[in-house]
Amino acid sequence: MPPAKIHYGWIVVCLGLLVTIGAHGFGRMSYTIILPAMKDGLNLNYTQLGLIGTGNLVGYLLMALVGGALAARWGSRLIISLSLALMGVTIILTGLARDFQSALALRLLTGLGHGGAYVPAMALGSAWFVMKRRGFATGIVSAGIGGGTMIASLIVPLALKAYGGEGWRYAWFYLGAGVLFIALIAGLFIRSRPAELGLQPVGAEEIGDGAAPPPPASKPLEWNLVYRKGKMWYLGLVYSLYGFSYIIYMTFFAAYLIKEVGWSPAAASGLWALVGGISIFCGVLWGGISDRLGRGRGAALVYFFLALSYLALALLKSSLGFYGSAVLFGLCAWSIPTIMAATAGDFVGPRLAPAGLGFVTLFFAAGQAVGPWAGGYLADLTRSFTVPFILAAGVSLVGGLLALGLRPSAPRIDNQ
Repeated sequence: MPPAKIHYGWIVVCLGLLVTIGAHGFGRMSYTIILPAMKDGLNLNYTQLGLIGTGNLVGYLLMALVGGALAARWGSRLIISLSLALMGVTIILTGLARDFQSALALRLLTGLGHGGAYVPAMALGSAWFVMKRRGFATGIVSAGIGGGTMIASLIVPLALKAYGGEGWRYAWFYLGAGVLFIALIAGLFIRSRPAELGLQPVGAEEIGDGAAPPPPASKPLEWNLVYRKGKMWYLGLVYSLYGFSYIIYMTFFAAYLIKEVGWSPAAASGLWALVGGISIFCGVLWGGISDRLGRGRGAALVYFFLALSYLALALLKSSLGFYGSAVLFGLCAWSIPTIMAATAGDFVGPRLAPAGLGFVTLFFAAGQAVGPWAGGYLADLTRSFTVPFILAAGVSLVGGLLALGLRPSAPRIDNQ
């Protein structure tokens, strides 16, 4: 009996994991680690560093919507590979920056590449898998977020140690080269839809879900399903509450442990590394749970566990509370983006999934932009991070309650 062939959909989502390693881990999360050395190397102040980070976020936002729509129209492979190429070049050039203005401009361009690569990559599971398996498949792609963060956390300290004061430049060089390599792999092997290889989505042989073959890619897309569908706006609202709450936790986690609790920077970094390691598998775990329980119930459970994590950090002022909070957060950290990506595919269909995810990402980013400001204001007002974390927990609980209102819908077959 000949061995069973591996469906190319599994290869595609593993390539998507590689894309998120480069786009999110190397392109975005590495900035936090490089920031102190870059500050000294360019003689920047914290306001300028914050503006550079904001520039990266602005670029990401601009391309999250546009890149998703372009991927729906021209195919994910083209948009992902070109966006990664832009990222790789601008990351390398960031290592050559000589002043604040050039660093800001380059990080803005890197953000454009990040949004153009990350959003279509997260939608690959919707294109290649039937509805009942999209959560698990998208979870594989999202594993690159934690994996990329861990890899960058290894590369950057080695570069800083090896090259001294210029180490931050070499860190950008190595990370940019890695992203260019991933761009090449993506361009060669990713396929946007199963129809390109004469295949059906993984699981299409199962009765009742996705059995019909997809239509030709040239068939007109119904963009109104993305922008005029009430469920997409509701999904965006639910997603925004995750953006608001999780970013408070991430932004002030280390500062709380070091400045308020009295931990050493090394101890706080070690605990954060634990979060990164655990979080590699959270998307797969909760994506699979959402396939079984439904997107709404799966997302609600994640929101509730995240709320417990925030409360444990705020109220259980002990090592047990801190480690318990870190483990809970790591188990859930990137699960909401995974479930939101799968839900967007459920609502608007595989071909429009990148555009749908780009649309709701705008809501997520809005919450992410407001969260640090609100948390920082409350921390200054109360001279403690306890209230900001309690606020994050409350918002997460509201997100969980609203997530229960998410209901699956069957997209029209011409957007499959």
